[in-house]
Amino acid sequence: MTTRPRPGSKSDRDALRHELATAGCALSEIAVEMRVRFRMRPREAWRHAHGWTLQETADRISDLPGHALAADASLISKWEKWPGPSTRRPSLSALVALAAVFGCPVEDILDVDDYRALPESDLRVLRHQTGPPPAEAAQRPVPIEVVPDHRNDVLVAATESAAWAQWVESTNVGEIALEQILADVRSLAGEYLTGDAVELFGRARRLRDRVFALVEGHQPPQQSVDLYVSAGYLCGLLAWISSDLGNLRAADTQGRTAWLCAEMSGHAELRAWVASTRSKVAFWDGRLREAIQHARRGAAYHPRGTVGALLACQEADAWSKLGAADETQAALHRAALAREDVDGPDDIGGIFSCPAARQENYAAGAHLRIGSFADALTEADAALEHLRAQPVHAYGTEAQVHITRAIALLGSGQPEGIMAALSPVLAMPPEQRLDPITQRMQDLAQLMAVGRVATGSATLAARRVLSDWCHDSAPRQLALSSDTGPH
Repeated sequence: MTTRPRPGSKSDRDALRHELATAGCALSEIAVEMRVRFRMRPREAWRHAHGWTLQETADRISDLPGHALAADASLISKWEKWPGPSTRRPSLSALVALAAVFGCPVEDILDVDDYRALPESDLRVLRHQTGPPPAEAAQRPVPIEVVPDHRNDVLVAATESAAWAQWVESTNVGEIALEQILADVRSLAGEYLTGDAVELFGRARRLRDRVFALVEGHQPPQQSVDLYVSAGYLCGLLAWISSDLGNLRAADTQGRTAWLCAEMSGHAELRAWVASTRSKVAFWDGRLREAIQHARRGAAYHPRGTVGALLACQEADAWSKLGAADETQAALHRAALAREDVDGPDDIGGIFSCPAARQENYAAGAHLRIGSFADALTEADAALEHLRAQPVHAYGTEAQVHITRAIALLGSGQPEGIMAALSPVLAMPPEQRLDPITQRMQDLAQLMAVGRVATGSATLAARRVLSDWCHDSAPRQLALSSDTGPH
């Protein structure tokens, strides 16, 4: 049996370095990802960003012109792990030599733990040469110390301004890396429509951690905005997945963080999508008035993509569950108008988009709750027609449309068609049976337990099938395999 390499193994590091280098990432960006992904100290991360062994790094230190340092693999390892136990503090000359062979400023191979452990005498020299430690640098730049020369104050002031300008221009993330992050967000949002929720949750979480680490660094304001936008969509995606896996409390937390990112970025489209996500979580948590408030808040930003139609649909969904037929119809009318007003493509797509079939699915469910069974069947059939015309479509949307058709058939006095309508849903693998789908199936089973069809043999058999199907769902399997579930 082949043993799988542990995370952070040489094969993992080589694969990550190759992937990021192919994407055009700078060495500094690769080092940041090494630190975040494998929890490395900064000097170790820079070495692995280059792909060097400890001995190869030692040889480069020993051969460095102008530096009388002799190093071996053991010493490099101790420098990397400092200030941990059984390590050795690198001298200032050692730090300068390491930065030289890595091709980076000295401050890039130091973190907060290093600054806390360095002697004050070393810190004074570093402040003079490189600027403040990271925790202070995020607040304001410190000009290079210049001995006052009252005969030449103009040149002194110019030197200070140049030092500040150099700090402002510095960044821990490049434009190519920002583009790649956004491309990865789009890919995850698209894959979630057809992929495995648990596997995608892990990938989204790792990308979110990387973006969070970059936000905590230093970059120009517009790059910070771009990072907050990506972080907001990622937290929104994690909220959506958490909700679908049955953990509404975790979903609510992710939604609040996504909203904070949206506020920090000032991005209207992101605000609208986060409001939509929070409306969805509130709806499934039974907080229907709050779901309506979130939907209306998102619509107030007048987004240009399809989210306007989705927000109106979500408001109709909540009104229908409250039994407010007039408000439901009014919201569905606004959804139709919003569809006509769509101005350009959605920024992200995938789960952050509302194609026609998704809108019709919402409309069918809303009609169903206010007793308009004929309208529900019409909308459901239209949704299925749109889904069949697509090469790839969301299994969650398709499942809910089939369940809506089954409930509408039951409500309109056609129970004999229920099992045929449900056959595509019953064939779904357990990993696709997400919480909203299983809840809809449970609702159908409860409806079948009342009325004149409740005691029929066919109905009893169908209810047993539905119960077994729900019992073998993704949220249940996740709960059985983990004490905590995804966060």
